[in-house]
Amino acid sequence: MKVRSIAAPLLLPLITFGIYALVWSVKTKNELNQSGASIPSAWLLIVPIASIIWLWKYSVGVEMFTRKGLGRHATFWLLLLLGSIGSAIVQNKFNKVIEAVPAATAGAGAKL
Repeated sequence: MKVRSIAAPLLLPLITFGIYALVWSVKTKNELNQSGASIPSAWLLIVPIASIIWLWKYSVGVEMFTRKGLGRHATFWLLLLLGSIGSAIVQNKFNKVIEAVPAATAGAGAKL
């Protein structure tokens, strides 16, 4: 997973009329799938009912990646109801998990 600014998913959808929200969703979905999640194709985002199912599967992937630091229910409702604000919160949690991983592996290497 790549560290991204939380301002990007918060502000860029406003400037790009929502296009960046889709770009962010696809990029993070691909990175979550590389981490072991099983999120379906992002093409489902344009189908009305299927987009809700896709969002739930995405939320499950977020819960798995953050090691339950951000639960699937919280992620689902954040993204569904708050839109870009929810995306910024999720990205912030991604960044915290990513920053914690190198510190944990460096600490483990020092103990050896």
